[in-house]
Amino acid sequence: MQQAGLHTGAVSSLSPPLSLLGLHVFALAFALEVSVGKTNTVMALNNSNVLLPCTFTTCIGFQDLVFIWYFNSTEMIYHGKIKNKASEPLLVGRNPRVEFVGSTTKKDNNISILLKNVDFSDAGKYTCHVKNPKEKDAQHNATIFLTVVQKMVEADNTVTLIIVGVVGGLIGLLILFMLVKRVVLFIIKKTQDGKKECLVSSSGNDNTENGLAGSKAEQKAPPKA
Repeated sequence: MQQAGLHTGAVSSLSPPLSLLGLHVFALAFALEVSVGKTNTVMALNNSNVLLPCTFTTCIGFQDLVFIWYFNSTEMIYHGKIKNKASEPLLVGRNPRVEFVGSTTKKDNNISILLKNVDFSDAGKYTCHVKNPKEKDAQHNATIFLTVVQKMVEADNTVTLIIVGVVGGLIGLLILFMLVKRVVLFIIKKTQDGKKECLVSSSGNDNTENGLAGSKAEQKAPPKA
C-alpha cells in the first residue's frame, strides 16, 4: 500500500489566529464518536451466533447518516442508512449471515449486528464505520477482533485460589500477632504497676518501724516557751 510522503520542510513560526483555534476546539467538542464497548475482542464458538456491538454519539444530531461494517477492512458485510433520529436504519446491502440487531430511535444509537453460524474463517477484524453528512461528512470508525474456537476453555483458578489463601492466612496471622502483643503488653503493665505499689507500701512500713521522720507516732509536740 502506497503512503503519502511526509512534509519535512521548515515549520512556520506564525501561530494560527485565536479565532481559528476556537473554531477547532468547537469542532472537536461536536465530533462524531464510534465505540465497540469496553473491550475490542470477542470470542465465539464454532457454528454459533455472535454479537458485534457498535454505538455512535454526536452532539448536533445526524441526517442521512451512513454506517458500514467491514470484515478485514475490505469486505463489506452490512450497509445501512439512517434518515434521522426518529427513524430506524434502512438496509442498503448485507451478507446473508449478518442481521441488524440495534436501534437508533432509543437513547443509544445502537448499530450492532449479529453474525450467524460463525466458522473459523470468520475470525479476524471487524470495523464499524460511520459517516454523518450533518457534520460536514465527519467520519469515524471502531474495530473489534473476533476469535473463533472449537470449545470454550475454563480458566484454571487454582493458582489464584492458592494466592488468595496464602494472603488471607498471612493477614490472619498478623491480626493474631497484634492481639497477642496487646494482651502481653497489658499484662506486663499491670505487673509493673503492682510491683510499684508493693515497693511504696514496703518503704512506708520500714520508715515507721525505724522511727524515721515522717512517722506520726514518733513526732513530739514542740516545747512551750
